[in-house]
Amino acid sequence: MDTRVAGHAEVSLAKLLGGLKAAGEATRLRILALLDSGDLTVKDLTEILTQSQPRVSRHLKLLSEAGLISRFPEGAWVYYRLAREGEGGRIAHSILDCLDSKDAVLVRDRQRHEAVKIAHAEAAARYFRAMAENWDRLRSLHAPEDSVEATVRAVVGDKPVQALLDIGTGTGRMLELLGPLAARAVGVDTSHDMLSVARARLSEAGLDHVQVRHGDAYDLQVQANGFDLVLVHQVLHYLDDPARAIREAARTLAPGGRLLVVDFAPHDIEMLRESHAHRRLGFAHEEVADWCVAAGLEVVEIRDLSGEGADAQPLTVTFWLARDRRQLMA
Repeated sequence: MDTRVAGHAEVSLAKLLGGLKAAGEATRLRILALLDSGDLTVKDLTEILTQSQPRVSRHLKLLSEAGLISRFPEGAWVYYRLAREGEGGRIAHSILDCLDSKDAVLVRDRQRHEAVKIAHAEAAARYFRAMAENWDRLRSLHAPEDSVEATVRAVVGDKPVQALLDIGTGTGRMLELLGPLAARAVGVDTSHDMLSVARARLSEAGLDHVQVRHGDAYDLQVQANGFDLVLVHQVLHYLDDPARAIREAARTLAPGGRLLVVDFAPHDIEMLRESHAHRRLGFAHEEVADWCVAAGLEVVEIRDLSGEGADAQPLTVTFWLARDRRQLMA
């Protein structure tokens, strides 16, 4: 989906001059082009641009002050993204519209960006291989799993599902939980080790109509418009570009189909990033909701689940339920 700012609204002289001045430097222009492809941290940009952290931080500060980019602190990290609204967003996108995407410098930057994303994915894959057998135990770091599962069932309801897709199925627990509701169910995951565990537990549960396969959350290789319920359970915080995963999930929804996203609310537990391959420390209500709306969905429910009692864990689990608009429009 094109994320550029719509329309040709005018901007003030002062804002335009400030934006052009901020963007009028080679590295800062390269940064704008990179952020047009998704959120990045200072560390990511230092690797891609092969420049020092203080230098990159200085460029980001100038772009941020001019309103061309936005910054989003997450624990010890800060993510940067291209502005999408206001005068700064219009200036940034107008500048990028003038760039030749085939320019040798920009092509090389995109190649380095891709290498950084591959390195992130490989680190996550190593983690999943090591943790596959103990995956469900690790999920106990948040609210009790039985409470999470009960909330999933409550949000989904008991109405039969024609086709269910579980993105990032892991050990297949959500398929085991919701599979009995579905006439057909498919789970997708990048980890072969996880899929081996999932196949074993689904076979043991007698869910012969449920299958799992290797796949990427960004490129699912499943039928478009083919699923009336899609689940993204505890997946987004591992991804470099969660908004892109939401768009890909939305692509698979049948008219009127539902997307359920389950993930952590914002937190500051750096250990999860350092030891458990988390890329993002949770998501605010409006952040995931905005991604769903941008993907053409209507958000119909958001609810939080926190631990209870003296042994309560500090992580809150949030549930976002969105619906494909096409049936409603018809």
